[in-house]
Amino acid sequence: MGIHEAVNAAQAAAIPLAAIEATCRNRALAAIAEALKTNVKAIAKANEEDLLKAEEAKLADPLRKRLRFDAARIAQVCDGIESLIQLADPIGKTLQATELDSDLELYQVTCPIGVIGVIFESRPDALVQISTLCLKSGNAVLLKGGSEAAQTNKILAQVIAQATESAGIPAGWIQLMETRQDVAEILSLDKAIDLIVPRGSNKFVQYIMNNTHIPVLGHADGICHVYVDQDADQEMALRIAVDSKCQYVAVCNAAETLLVHASIAQEFLPQLERALTTANVEIRGCTKTASMINCLPAQASDWSTEYLDTVLSIKIVNDLTEAIEHINTYGSGHTDSIVTSNQRTAQRFMNLVDAGNVFWNCSTRFSDGFRYGLGAEVGVSTHKIHARGPVGLDGLMIYKWKLIGKGHIVADYSTGEKCFSHAKLSRDCPLT
Repeated sequence: MGIHEAVNAAQAAAIPLAAIEATCRNRALAAIAEALKTNVKAIAKANEEDLLKAEEAKLADPLRKRLRFDAARIAQVCDGIESLIQLADPIGKTLQATELDSDLELYQVTCPIGVIGVIFESRPDALVQISTLCLKSGNAVLLKGGSEAAQTNKILAQVIAQATESAGIPAGWIQLMETRQDVAEILSLDKAIDLIVPRGSNKFVQYIMNNTHIPVLGHADGICHVYVDQDADQEMALRIAVDSKCQYVAVCNAAETLLVHASIAQEFLPQLERALTTANVEIRGCTKTASMINCLPAQASDWSTEYLDTVLSIKIVNDLTEAIEHINTYGSGHTDSIVTSNQRTAQRFMNLVDAGNVFWNCSTRFSDGFRYGLGAEVGVSTHKIHARGPVGLDGLMIYKWKLIGKGHIVADYSTGEKCFSHAKLSRDCPLT
């Protein structure tokens, strides 16, 4: 099937999919989880082929880590699907209701976006998360994974398509694109595709944004910070800093820069150095940091680098204002955390840091759709329209206005014969 045929099939499936009952969509999700478990050996075998080619091609370690999709990862995504099934149906929710006049009622009601194109790199688990979120939210999906995961993505798409069609979902709702040329072509199909979600490097996301008229939802970088304030519990700060950096380094919500208040740096940094050295993390520090612990000198570029590796840059700041200014200058608007026992300081940090996710006394690694209870995520958005932060079900919904009358016409209101009341209603739309 060519790319235009695939897009047309997705577009055709999106219309009936939007009206399918929640019970059917949930049944299809359960069928996906069961099919993944049934085909675990075949999926793992395909993934081993991709891993072998990645090793031969000397693919970077962070990308190889993202590429692995073994039995343990399959079990994890199946847990995510079970969690997704338990979530409330996002379609047909009444957001607000207004009585414009007697027997003239206006309802704002959620509905699927339509056809969503998701372009991602390296991670086969993303294919499962994305497709299941789109199914739950009633959207058709076009998927383009990285060539390094070609065999894994191919079998996953086949398994998901077969399982959902058997459960009553319209054929064609999920389409897999396999070549770079496919990407170039879908970027031009702004009349058929409603939203593009790119997941990958800064260069990759910028390319997508600059080469399409389709709305793009996503983030270019994950330059996340942890700020250790002068009023921080240092034991807590140590645990949070290490977890933010080391729990899994090859992800966009891992910390890349640590900011430390000057008044506690002399005491705190040696403890941190020992912990990071144990975890084989390379430290790059500012001049003041280098005078207190053993580290490489940080370059200007380090403050704006997403390492996705066992590297952490550290800067000593004089106060909260300097910390906030640094984050807003060099951060990517993804996730930033403060460690402090002072609530007013935390409040100021969370109000003034310009990011989709701002945390107090917890690891940046919590910035995740599954951990938020959103049923995994399609991606993380640093945009300030439609959706921000982890994009789960709500981020895949839009709304329509449903107006219900009894022969009402505008002429009556233009002449003054009738007047609008605009009274708020506390009931759901009867036509969902």
